[in-house]
Amino acid sequence: MTTAVATVRDTPFLIGGRTFQSRLMVGTGKYPDHETMVRAIEASGAEIVTVAVRRVNLDRSKEESILHHLDSKRFFLLANTAGCYTTEDAVRYARLAREAGFNEFVKLEVIGDQETLLPDVQGLLEAAKMLVQDGFKVLAYTNEDLVTALRLEDAGCAAVMPLASPIGSGLGLLNPFSVRTIKRRLTVPVVVDAGVGTASDACITMEQGVDGILMNTAIAAAKDPVAMAHAMRLAVEAGRAAFLAGRMAKREVAMPSSPVEGMLD
Repeated sequence: MTTAVATVRDTPFLIGGRTFQSRLMVGTGKYPDHETMVRAIEASGAEIVTVAVRRVNLDRSKEESILHHLDSKRFFLLANTAGCYTTEDAVRYARLAREAGFNEFVKLEVIGDQETLLPDVQGLLEAAKMLVQDGFKVLAYTNEDLVTALRLEDAGCAAVMPLASPIGSGLGLLNPFSVRTIKRRLTVPVVVDAGVGTASDACITMEQGVDGILMNTAIAAAKDPVAMAHAMRLAVEAGRAAFLAGRMAKREVAMPSSPVEGMLD
């Protein structure tokens, strides 16, 4: 925690009854090798690390498995239903992850369009309700629509995760107003997921007052993933600190920084 954040007494980052120090969550896909992945995760300072259940070998004893290289005592491994296009698939893979030894938390994705990877809202809501009833603590990836976010909260989700921009696009935060509105209206944590491309994107996103950010491609696809992970760590901390500090009001006219009264002739 930075000195600035400590000074203004930041609230704990609490999801589903668990407290985390880092507000940055990271994924495990697209890295050139497992060693780079581990080094980048360490550099990010993230505690929560997502694992796409449908795309990885769940046998931890196999060296080719991502799970073999991640210490579950050090990182909070969050199962992710990435790649699921139906409610049934998403629910099935969430249950599979729990049976394979994951915790009761799940990052829920139900994709509705293969080109844009935007969520299937109806399928997402159905899956969320089913998993909540099944004892899961659901973190739901969704679009930046307020009504959908409210319905996910009503369904019992532990966190709502609106996108900054489409998955893997690196376009940054396209609709800050909607994200701010979702954060203002919801009581559960709001974690922006997808679309952050570089450190300035992360900082701007955190300045909206959201509780955290989840990213993967921005780090994994960087020329130097480890250096970018470190940059993202600092950007998330800076953005949070700036939000808590409270930015100056914007004006359309200039205002001198120093007093104009009592100036020497």
